[in-house]
This record gives sequence, structure tokens and C-alpha cells, in this order.
Amino acid sequence: MGGVKALAEGMTGMADTIIGVAQLRAVCDPATLSFDTTAALEPLRWPIGQERAVEAIRLSAQMRHRRFNLYVHGPEGSGRHSTVLRILKDEAAVRPVPQDWVYVQNFANPDRPLALCLPQGQAVRLRAAMASLVEDLAAHIPALLVSEDYQTRRGALEQDFAAQHETAFDALRESAQKRQVAILRTPMGFSLAPMQAGELLKPEAMAALPETERDRIEQDVRATQQELEDFLASLPELGRAQRAAVASLNTAMAEIAVKAAMAKLTRSFGKIEVLAPYFKALRADLVANADLFLSADRNRPEAPLSPGRAMLREDPRFHRYDVNVMVTHDGDSGAPVVVETLPTLANLTGRIDYIALQGALMTDFTQIKPGALHRANGGFLMLDARHVLTEPFAWDALKRCLETAQVHVITAADRLGLIATTTLEPEPIPLDLRVVLLGDRMLHLLLSDLDPDFDQFFRVAAEFGDDMPRNAESVALFARLVATLVAQEDLRPVARDGVAALVDVSTRAAEDQEKLSLRLSDVWDILREADHLALQAGALAVTAAHVTDAIAASARRLGQTRDRVQEMIARGTILISTAGSEVGQINGLTVAELGGLRFGAPVRITARVRMGAGRVVDIEREARMGGPIHSKAVLILSGFLATRYVPDVPLSLWASLVFEQTYGGVEGDSASLAELCALMSALADVPLTQSFAVTGSVNQMGEVQPIGGVNEKIEGFFDVCKAQGLTGRQGVLIPRRNVANLMLRPDVVAAVAQGQFQIHAVSHVDEAIAHLTGLPAGTRSLHGDFEDGSINANIEVRLMDFADARANFGASDRPAEESEG
Repeated sequence: MGGVKALAEGMTGMADTIIGVAQLRAVCDPATLSFDTTAALEPLRWPIGQERAVEAIRLSAQMRHRRFNLYVHGPEGSGRHSTVLRILKDEAAVRPVPQDWVYVQNFANPDRPLALCLPQGQAVRLRAAMASLVEDLAAHIPALLVSEDYQTRRGALEQDFAAQHETAFDALRESAQKRQVAILRTPMGFSLAPMQAGELLKPEAMAALPETERDRIEQDVRATQQELEDFLASLPELGRAQRAAVASLNTAMAEIAVKAAMAKLTRSFGKIEVLAPYFKALRADLVANADLFLSADRNRPEAPLSPGRAMLREDPRFHRYDVNVMVTHDGDSGAPVVVETLPTLANLTGRIDYIALQGALMTDFTQIKPGALHRANGGFLMLDARHVLTEPFAWDALKRCLETAQVHVITAADRLGLIATTTLEPEPIPLDLRVVLLGDRMLHLLLSDLDPDFDQFFRVAAEFGDDMPRNAESVALFARLVATLVAQEDLRPVARDGVAALVDVSTRAAEDQEKLSLRLSDVWDILREADHLALQAGALAVTAAHVTDAIAASARRLGQTRDRVQEMIARGTILISTAGSEVGQINGLTVAELGGLRFGAPVRITARVRMGAGRVVDIEREARMGGPIHSKAVLILSGFLATRYVPDVPLSLWASLVFEQTYGGVEGDSASLAELCALMSALADVPLTQSFAVTGSVNQMGEVQPIGGVNEKIEGFFDVCKAQGLTGRQGVLIPRRNVANLMLRPDVVAAVAQGQFQIHAVSHVDEAIAHLTGLPAGTRSLHGDFEDGSINANIEVRLMDFADARANFGASDRPAEESEG
């Protein structure tokens, strides 16, 4: 009779903790919505529930101090990217259009190209004007050098130098004739020979002359030889003088062409003061290198009137007169907003390309390519924080540019010292922009903790929340948000019951009956699929039925793994019992997340006990399959047992706990309530019902703490019970603090309403063990003992027996003389 009475008391306790049907799901009543379809609603411009984040973003966007860069973090699917982009574009629209930037040749130091700031739209005009200037000079300079005036002046120069040459040679010849020495031209040059009576003196005649005469003739020949050598030595100097005169003439003619061409350039850009020094250096270089245009003219394949534009562009010698437009805002309105999806070092700060020339790698300022910092200068730059940190040298380069307020073209080859060829050091461009990093909360904390420079550059953080309160006002805003997506993506209007169904979807995603999830990307995917189903059905609006069908279709597509697990349980491959009772065995609940699918499944947890040294063995931990949180939970169980039972006696227990048939890692503490119940059952030698599954975390006082994934866990066990046959005795124990998190599937709610399934809430392990055994847990009396017949009393007696047995075992093991002593 006592056992029957205890069982009856246990069942009465279970009735007290059962959760009512109304608490299993918060349902949005379509009648509370004041519209027929979302077509009657005004779209929202900003996301709902993110007022703090929007305030932080606007602060960063409007502040002009260069250190108020922004880090945005929050859950995926909360609309971070679109919200930030919309605010930045609004702010950029009212900002002035930035100026253009170009790189030009530094004629004094070609390895350090000059960066010039030009008014908006002038960069492209300057580049076109410089190309036109080079084309004009390529045509005019050769034309001038074949003109009649040039030929006349050059002919006069050549005649003058030819006359000087002849005059000097005539003087040499007359001097030689006076000495009777002949100057003869030979294939090898000049030779001298003595003369007599106007005839060349033969060697035999020379030998017949008196010695004094021969000495005189030889002296005359030597004197003439010296004069000839002096004449020949003067010829190179004369040639140099002639070439200098021709160069001077060419320069004078080039100056005429350059002056005419530069006059046109100056008229177009004379008001831009920064160009005045460049134009001055350009004029001098054009005149000094006028022969470039002559060589280009000689290299023309068909000798047209002037070299073609393509030929001049391909000739590296003319690159010095190019204009490398780094960034231009011709036709733009407002400041730029740049989103760099691949923030490599080159894509951030620009790069320097190389060209192969005669087997060597060469470069010049025309090979400097702009980066995202150049394009975003004067506006906003959005970057993914994780991508920046994982790209080599990108984060350091970004910080350096922000610190110096200049864009330095930094290449990876320079950082690594890999390039051993001609390189450049471009003049840095002043930097004025706002950088926005998008990342997660953990990365933000790591950067703040590990990078001392981070907080100096990113003073503002915008955090997007996970959820917002669910009330009439927020539901109305949610409906307008649905209308916004419908308008943006040209979807069908959503009927009021469709909006109510989407509200319930958002609440389930928030795992709180009093919240709406702000991770809306998954909700919008359901809406898009529901719109597709409405299109196929020919419906004019999306209804709740379309939303329900979309949810079911998505679950069916993703549910292959879940269905396989359910099939293995149904076939007995995975051992799960939903009937009967066992000692030290209980059904725990787990949640698996694979891709876009999240589902619950039961797992058998077993416990075994014997006399020992007070150790609870976590087999998952011993096999290195358990995570740190799970290991912590098992240690908490040891603390609970050691302090609750026989506190004056050493805990003489050896126990083992294991998740049966798990072949992957185990993490989390949501099964600790089930593990503790299994341990208590094994110690009390009282069976646990297998009709119930248990989830919840416990602390060292035995209080049951809330866990995550409660809906999926309940539904996972319900599906197993349904496959094996619902009896009305099956159910789930959950923490009482999780009741507000319930948003169960309608079929589960219907089964509970029909008495086919039970869901109970417990606050303490004593409530759970009473439910599972049908016996009272038992409380300590004023005398310090648990009431007879209770679970706790049985456990304490068992532990006392273990302690006595251990003490006796130790005493019998000691030597006899030690015992006598």
C-alpha cells in the first residue's frame, strides 16, 4: 500500500507541473492586425529594434574626426550590411564631391612620381589634353624640321662649318707648299711627301742630296706633319660645334612647337595652381627631348603625317608625358561609398605593375594602380573585418594609412624584399575617409584586447541586437517591414494571416514567446518561398497557408539527416526506449545543426555505480570526446553528490556516465539534469520511466537551469514517440525557466491538447526524479534524515553502505600487528 500511495503522490506532483496548452506556443491572432494586406502599409526605411546601432552608425558617419571609424557587429541575417550601406549613402549624398587625383612624371626624380590634386572631373580632361599635346608635337616637330625655313637655316650652318673646314685645310696646304711638302690623300688617311721643282722627290733622289739638304727637307716634313695633326685634332671639336649648333637650331625650332602646344594647355588649365610647376618642368623636358619625336617619326612603318596614338601609347619613352588618373569623380554627386569584398593589400592601397622590356622588368608611374582607399577617399569604405585580418599585410597597411592620414602604395614584394629591379616610391596621397568594419562580437573583443592600436582608430562600435520585445507596436512595425521587403523585391502582398504566421516564425527564431527575432534573413527566405508558392497557385496575396507550406517544404528538403536518425531509432539501430522503466538509464535530448537544418534527437544516457574513492568518471571526457562545458557539468554533479549526502563521511563512490551510441564530440551542459537523474536512479536502485525524455542543466544545489534549443529537443522526442506510437504517457521534462521559450510545432501542441503527449516543467532535480520514478524525492527532517522510502533516503543509505564497506575493506587489508596496535 505504501508503494501505491507513493506512486499516487508522484502522479499528483506531475499534474501540478504539467504545462498547459496555451503556454506551448504564442500565436499571433490575425484579427489584431488592422489591414487586409501589406499593400496598405507604408514601407519602413530603417530596420526595427536597432535604434542604438543606427545611432552609432550615424555618429560615425557624421563625425569628421579621423579616429571615429566604425566597427559594426551583430548576428548574421540582422541586416547589418544593408543598414550601414543605406546610412552611409544618405550621408555621402550631402557631402561635397571629392577632388580628382593623378600621378605625373617627376622630371627631377623619376623614381618618385608626383601626386597632383585636381578639381572634380579635371583629371580625365588633363589626360586627354596631354595625349593631344604629345600627338601634336609628334606631328609638328618633325614637320618643322623638314620645313624650308629649317632647311635653309641648317644649310647655312652646314655651309658655314664646311667653309671653316676648307679654310683650315687650305691654310695647311699653303703652308705645306711653301715648305715644298705635298699632302696626299690615301685610303688610310693623309700622307706627306717632299717635293722638288714641283715634283715628288723620289727616295733615290733624296738619298743623293747633300746631308744638309736632306736634314732641311726632313725638318719641313716634320713641321708639316705637326700642322696636319693639329688640323685633324681640330676636326672633332669642329664636328661637336656643328652638332651643337644644329641642336641649338633644333631646340629653337622645338621651342616654337612646344610653345604653341603649351599655350593651348595653359589656356585650358592655367587656373589650376598646382599644375604651374608641373607645366614648367614639362616645357623644359619637351624641349630637351625633342629628338624623341624625331625618332618616333623615323620609326613609323609607312611614314604617315604623324605617329598614331596607339604607337605613342605603346612606346615606353613617351610614358613620361602621360597622366595616370588614380581617381576621378567626373559626373559624380556626393562622396563615394566603396565596398571592398576582397581587401588584399593590393586592393586596399593600390599596386605597382611591371612590364617586360628587353628581358628585364621595368616600371614607371603609369603602372601605379589605385586601391580601395584611393577610390573611397573623401567618403566611406566598408570592409569585412575577418577578411582584412586574414589577408597578409592588409591590416598593418590599413592602420598605417589611417595613422598617417595618407595613402601609401605598399606592395607585398616591398615588404618581403622580393623585387630586385626598378621600383618606385610614389608620393603619398592625403587620406580623408571613414572606414567601417563589419564583423562579429568575439572578433571585436579580440581586437580591443590584443591590438593596442585598434581602439585608437575605431572609436565607435555599433551592435545589432538579436531580438526585440513582441508587443502590438513591434508587430505593427514588423508588418511594415514585411511591406518594405515586398516593395523592394516586387513580391505579392502578404495577407494579414500571412503576416501573423511570419510573426510566429520570427518568435520561434527568437526562442522566446515575448520576443521577435531580428535575424530576419531566414524569415525573408520563407517569405520569398511562400511568394513562389502563391505564384504557382495563382493567388493574389501570400497567406498563412503559403507560409506554412514553405516552412514544411524547407524542412522536408533539409531533413534527410534528421529522417535517417529517426529511421535508425525506429528500426532499433539506435537504442531508444519510449516505454517501460530501467535503473540508471534515461533519455536525454540533444540538438544537431547541419547547414540550415536544426533538429533534436534523443540519446540514451546510462550510469553505473559501485564502491570507490569518490570519483564520477565522465567516459566522454576520458575518451577525449567531451568538450570543456560538458566536463564542467559532470564535475558539478560530483559536487552535488559530495555535499548533499552523508556530509560527515567520505564519499566512497565510483560512478561512470556515458552517452550511448555517440561517435562524435559531446559538448554543452543541457544533459546534466538527465545525467544526475541517471546517477540518482543507479544509487537508489530505483528504475526511471523510459516514456519521458529529460533536458536541463543543474547547478551544485540541484536547481534546474534553462538551456537552448528546447523546441527542437521536444519535437525530436515527440517524433520518435509518434513513430513508435503515442500512448499518452510519453512526454518531456524541461526547466521551468524555459517555458517562455516554447514555440512548438502545431502538431505537437495538438497532441498535447488531445492528451497524447505531456510536457512538464521542473525547477529542481527532486521534482524531476519524483516524476521519473513515481516516488517522492524526500526532504531532510529536523533530525537531519531523509524521510523513509524516498529516493534521497535510499541514496544516502547506499552511500553509507559504500563508506562502511570501504572502511572495512581498508581495515582488513592492514597487517595484524598494526591492527592490534
